[in-house]
Amino acid sequence: MPPKRLSAAEYAAGIRAGSRMVLGRAITLVESTLPSDHALAQEVLQAVLPHTGRSLRVGITGVPGVGKSTFIEALGRYLVEEKGLKLAVLAVDPSSQRGGGSILGDKTRMPWLSAQPAAFIRPSPAGSSLGGVARATREALLLCEAAGHDVIIVETVGVGQSETTVHGLVDFFLLLMLAGAGDELQGVKRGIMEMADALCITKADHGNEQAARRAKVDYQSALHLFPAPPSGQVVPVLLTSAVEGAGIGAVWEVIENYAAATRASGYFGQRRQQQQLQWLHQSIAQALESRFYADARVRERLPAVQAAVATGQLTPFAAAEELLGL
Repeated sequence: MPPKRLSAAEYAAGIRAGSRMVLGRAITLVESTLPSDHALAQEVLQAVLPHTGRSLRVGITGVPGVGKSTFIEALGRYLVEEKGLKLAVLAVDPSSQRGGGSILGDKTRMPWLSAQPAAFIRPSPAGSSLGGVARATREALLLCEAAGHDVIIVETVGVGQSETTVHGLVDFFLLLMLAGAGDELQGVKRGIMEMADALCITKADHGNEQAARRAKVDYQSALHLFPAPPSGQVVPVLLTSAVEGAGIGAVWEVIENYAAATRASGYFGQRRQQQQLQWLHQSIAQALESRFYADARVRERLPAVQAAVATGQLTPFAAAEELLGL
């Protein structure tokens, strides 16, 4: 038997009570593309909105192989065991182009956290979203806040898409780096490094310590050439070994100090307000696109216009103008 469909009030009450089952179902609801689910999801979000905004949001990114999940497992263990905090991890997986589901299965890569009552891990397929952030990640973040999680980590796919999206979701943006990765990615690294609030060189263990220390010096020198960050805070470069647990506490100390300093300066609140407005404009754009493709006139005319563009009979700009003018 399928589970009973909950009302918005029942969803909100279950989330506020800390029910992991209800929270999981609520995130599934906001990820749904069904119009009926969308309407209910908005009711749920509106109901829990007064209970959001109290969590510390941390974005973590890095290239594949840098050890994001292993690092998050180590950091999460530190937060739960040493700090007594309640943690949520929104791990955005690459999507299967066939079935649309998650590929990597982050829960299997965070076995300790997955078994902890104080930790909630939610893998979500990234789909076609820019930056490796699922369409409903923002809404899932709000639901986790309403459920009382002290820290919410958003882990991105980290496969080269623009990281601007996740940067616009979080209070602190942590970039994980590998020592000795070569110079061929320096152009990409610069763009991401300019957004980072801290750099963390991972896998500083098993004979890689010297290379990691050398990379730390190189990145510290490079950061001096960048413009000062808008937060006014110095961007540190840290060394960690998630396997050995080395440097994990120092990373959290940097995040805590950053949050305290930016709250005191007012930047923390200003950034949250800017993100809210950014979410508004992106929501408008998404809604307009959905309504455009749902229009019966557009659906009727679109195949012919697409064929004309594909065969070079019509420019994409002229085609767009025609469809928008229907």
